[in-house]
Formats: sequence, structure tokens, C-alpha cells
Amino acid sequence: MVLVGLVVGGCARPAGAQELVNEALASFPEGTIRVEYSHPSVLRALPNYQVLRHQYEGPRLQQLEESFSKLGVQESDVDELVLGWQASGQEWLFYGLTSGRFSTTALAERAHDQGIKAVTLDGQAAYCVGTGTEENCLAVLGDSLGAFGSQASLRAILAARVGSGTSLDSSGTLAKYVRESETSAPIWGVATGPAVPDWYRGWMPNQTNLKLDWSQAFKTVEALTYSIEPGDTVRLKVRMDCTSSAEATSLGQVFEGLRLFQQLTWENQNPGRPNPYKDLQIQVNEKRVSIELDTPYSNLMAFGGAGGL
Repeated sequence: MVLVGLVVGGCARPAGAQELVNEALASFPEGTIRVEYSHPSVLRALPNYQVLRHQYEGPRLQQLEESFSKLGVQESDVDELVLGWQASGQEWLFYGLTSGRFSTTALAERAHDQGIKAVTLDGQAAYCVGTGTEENCLAVLGDSLGAFGSQASLRAILAARVGSGTSLDSSGTLAKYVRESETSAPIWGVATGPAVPDWYRGWMPNQTNLKLDWSQAFKTVEALTYSIEPGDTVRLKVRMDCTSSAEATSLGQVFEGLRLFQQLTWENQNPGRPNPYKDLQIQVNEKRVSIELDTPYSNLMAFGGAGGL
């Protein structure tokens, strides 16, 4: 999910939210297959914020928080995030841009105090914590813009920004759907390719009891677009654009069967407890399959686990 434990901003959605998304489109490398925008200050203002954090903040994001903390980046320094994912074999490369208030001098001083030496990436100073797949580097690109990821990811971002590398903005499908996506929700994103089944396994509840090849089920999905609107309840909206109307109809039937299966499974395993699948809505319209789930926070806790990275 979002880096919910790291960030906080104003109470209203910043007018420059689309600006950070545009920066990401021009900065993320061409191989990016998932993008997520988040507005954490809205989430942190919710009385059920800790429930959301428990459900969706996985170990990878926790590591990133700890790394940023060592570099002296405080919660009040960051306003927005755009995250990017890229598949690399069996692993996921994870990187992003953040807007807020950053001081190159303060970052250098805190890094020195922590014994963290600066590395130079294409002329840009960056500070790295951890190694290997747990390496988290932060580079200040301006007074209100920072980039983070592994050294390799930051090099790809910096190359895209100066035109010596290919950016996501020129790569077609994902950029197209990002531009068309919902931008009023505090969390929204787009996934393509192998990021589609990966997203579904992470966000939709109780997938462990299903013996289904998600990669096969989603093979005709061109893009998955989602938004999460937490309020008195949590409303999840998912849109899957398929390659044909026939494929959308087939996928809709798969989800109808899954809904019935999950409802029965829940009732057998949790007798007398509210069924979170009762209000799951599924619609098929030409090439598009839409799913909506509006559920109380208590049901999120019942699902268990952290669905995020």
C-alpha cells in the first residue's frame, strides 16, 4: 500500500498532486509495470488509521520507513508519494518520488552523524541504508522533491529525467491508464502485466484458500486500475480492462464464482460473523469488469495479514 507510517501533510489534497504524478511519468523507467499515488495526510486523519496500517503495510515498506528515519526524514517533511514497481526475475524492484520539504544540508549532516557516506549517482548525491534487495537510497532533487530506491533504480530515474534513459511517459499502456485514472481518492493506482495478479493477491482478502492460477485468470487484462476511499468504511473500486468483450464476460463469470465460493467459505469458517463478501459488487460492461467492495474496518482485521509490500 502506501508508505503510511512515514508521511503526513496538510488536511486538504494538494493542488499539485497531478504535478507529482507527471514527475513520476517523466522519471520512472520504461519497465515500470505498476504505479500508485497516495495522499497520506488524509489517511492519517482517519480514526481507523492504525487498522489500515496493520492491514496493508508490509515488511518492505517498514524497511523503507526505518531507512528514512535514520536519514532524519520526519513525518511532517513529506506530503505525497508516487510509488513504482518493476519485475526483476522473482523479485520486485521498488522505487518512488516524494514531495515535501527537504534540506540537502540537513540530510548530509544526519547521514554523517549516522556514519552513512554519500554515493554519487550520475552527479547526484544519494544516501543509502541497507544492502542488496533491502537497500534503500534517498536523493534530494530539490527543495520539494525527493527520489528513493536502490542505487540501480535511482540511476534509472536520474537517466530518465535528463533524457539519457527511456521514461515511463513514452512506454504506452501504463502511462495511458495512469493519465486516465481516478485522481480524487487518497489512494489510487494502475497495474499491468504480472503486477495485475500480484496486486490482487495483496489487496483482496483471504486468497490463501483459493487454488487458482491468478496469472492465467488475468492474462487477458490489459490494465487494472484501483482506488481506495477510506471513510466511515473502506471502499475499494477496481476496474479491469480486457482485450475483448468476450474475455471480459469470461472474467466476470470467474469473479461471480469466486464471490459465491468465498461467501460459503466465510460462513462455514466464521459462523455468525458478518460476511464481508455479501456486498461485493461485480459488473461487466463491454471490455471492462468492475468490482466494488464497501466494508467496515472490523472486517479488514478479520481478513488478517498485511497486503502491502
